[in-house]
Amino acid sequence: MTTEIQTPEKPTNFIRNIINEDLKNGKHTGIVTRFPPEPNGYLHIGHAKSICLNFGLALDYQGRCHLRFDDTNPAKEEIEYEDSIRENVKWLGFEWGEHLHYASDYFQAFYDHAVTLIKKELAFVDDLSAEEMRAHRGNLNEPGKESPWRTRSVEENLDLFRRMRAGEFEDGSKVLRLKIDMASPNLNLRDPVIFRIKKVEHHRTGDTWCIYPMYDYAHCISDSIEGITHSICTLEFEDHRPLYDWVLDKLEVPCHPQQIEFARLNLSYTVMSKRKLLELVQEKLVDGWDDPRMPTLVGLRRRGFTPQSIRAFCETIGVGKSDSFIDMSILEEAVREDLNQRAPRAMAVLKPLKVVIDGYPEGDGEAFEAANHPNDPALGTRKVPFSKVIYIERDDFQEEPEKGFFRLAPGREVRLRFAYIVRCEEVVKDASGEVVELRVSYDPASRGGTAPDGRKIKGTIHWVSAAHAMDAEVRLYDRLFTVPNPGGKNEADYRENINPKSIEVLTGCKLEPSLAKAGVDDRFQFERLGYFCPDSRDSKPESLVFNRTATLRDSWAEKK
Repeated sequence: MTTEIQTPEKPTNFIRNIINEDLKNGKHTGIVTRFPPEPNGYLHIGHAKSICLNFGLALDYQGRCHLRFDDTNPAKEEIEYEDSIRENVKWLGFEWGEHLHYASDYFQAFYDHAVTLIKKELAFVDDLSAEEMRAHRGNLNEPGKESPWRTRSVEENLDLFRRMRAGEFEDGSKVLRLKIDMASPNLNLRDPVIFRIKKVEHHRTGDTWCIYPMYDYAHCISDSIEGITHSICTLEFEDHRPLYDWVLDKLEVPCHPQQIEFARLNLSYTVMSKRKLLELVQEKLVDGWDDPRMPTLVGLRRRGFTPQSIRAFCETIGVGKSDSFIDMSILEEAVREDLNQRAPRAMAVLKPLKVVIDGYPEGDGEAFEAANHPNDPALGTRKVPFSKVIYIERDDFQEEPEKGFFRLAPGREVRLRFAYIVRCEEVVKDASGEVVELRVSYDPASRGGTAPDGRKIKGTIHWVSAAHAMDAEVRLYDRLFTVPNPGGKNEADYRENINPKSIEVLTGCKLEPSLAKAGVDDRFQFERLGYFCPDSRDSKPESLVFNRTATLRDSWAEKK
C-alpha cells in the first residue's frame, strides 16, 4: 500500500492532515478506525456524522473500520438496540466485514490488565460509597482528598479484587480505582474508578461476570487490542485523553492509538441528548423512536431521507474542532437535492376539490404518457388515466382571484398537466356556501396541454382522475420544535418548545393509481407539493399512508 494511494484528493480537515502526516513520516503504513456505539439506544443524526467520518476515512485511505459495541453496562443495553445499530450502519452504505467486535470480547483482558496495575501499585480497591467519593473528589478550584483505602497493600488489593470478581460483595460496596493524582487539575485523573460491581446478567456473557469495566478504561485497551491507529471521538472526550494515554503508557499493550477529538453535531430545532430522546418516547410526546420528526436514523429513514442525502449532509458540514449549531435547513436541503435527482414524479391531490368536465365523453376516458422524471429518461414513463371527473387541489381555485394568482378562477383558463386546457364555467356550493364542485369546459384540440391557436396559458395545475384515484392518508411533518435551541441556555424545559403543528394528518387524499405499487423504500416527488414516501410502518396496499419528507423549498426561510 503506497502513501500516494493513501492520501486521496478530498477536502482537507485537521484529521486528514494528521493522517496524511502519519503516513508520510512512516508512523503508520495504513489506517484503522472504529465506530464504538453503546447499545443503549437508537442512533441519531449525530452518530451518522461519526459513522461517515470513521468508515469514510477507512474507505478513502484503503484501510479498515471496525464496528465495536461498547457493551460494558448490561443494565442499560438491549439486543434491540444492537440490531438497529447494525442495520443503520449498513443502511448508510458501510460494511465492517469480519471486524465486528464487542468490548465484552475483552473482559478477561480488562481484568488481567487491572491485576497488572494493582501489582504495579497503580490501582486499589476502595470502600468509599459513591457519595463519599464525590465529596473526596474536590472541584476545579480545590484538590481532592485521597481515600483512606488508597494505602492498602498489593496483596490485600489483589485478594479483594479477586473476591469482587467472585461475587462476594454487594453492588456499590467496592470499586477498583486507579492511583494517579488527587490534586490534578484534570478531574478525570483524580483516581478514577475502572471497575464496579454490577450483579446483572450480560446479554452475551450471561452471569460469567459480576464486575464490569468503566468506559474510559475499557475503550483505550479495546482500541489497542484491535490495532486502531486513530481513535476519533467527539470533543467532550478531550479532557479524557490524558487518562486514555496514562492507562496505555502503564501497560504492555500491542500499540498506543492516537485519540483525536472533533466537534459533535448540534442540529437546530431538535434535541440530540439520549436522555431527552428517551423522555420524548416514554412520555408519548412522539410516536416512538422511529417517529418521522425524531433525529434518529430510524425516524429519518421512515420520514423518507435517503442514505445518500445523509452522507452528503455529513460531507457538507465537514469536521471542525469547536462546537457549533448546524441549521436544520442544511439537512433538509441535502435530501431535496438528492431526491430532486433520483425521485420519480407523480401526481397527488391532498385537499381535493371535485371538477366535472362538461362536454368530455362519459366512460373510461383515456390515458396520457407522462415522464417519470423531467431530466432522466432512464426512469421511463407511465400511463396516467384521465376521465370526465377529476380532482384538483382546493388551493388551485379562487373564486375572487388575488393579484398574481394564475390558476383556476371563474371565467379563467388553466392547463391540466399532460392533459387539456380547461375553463371554469360554473361554481357549485353547498348550503353553507362552501365550494364543493367546479364545472369546466375543455378544448379537445389542446390534448397534451398545448393551445392549438397559440394562445398563452399562464397556469398549469396537477390533477387526479376521480374514477381511478387511490384514497390515502398523507402526513405532513414539520420540525419538532419551534425554536433553534429547545430549552435554551437557561435550561428551560425543552418540552415547552414542542411545535404543536409538527404533524398535520390529511385524510381523503387522492393519488394517481401508479402509487399503489410503491414500496417502503420508494421516494417520489408529488408534483408541486414536495417529496413523499410510503410510511414503512402503517402503509398497506388496502390502506395507503404517505409521509412528507420535505417541501420543495425551505418554507421556514420564507417565514423569517
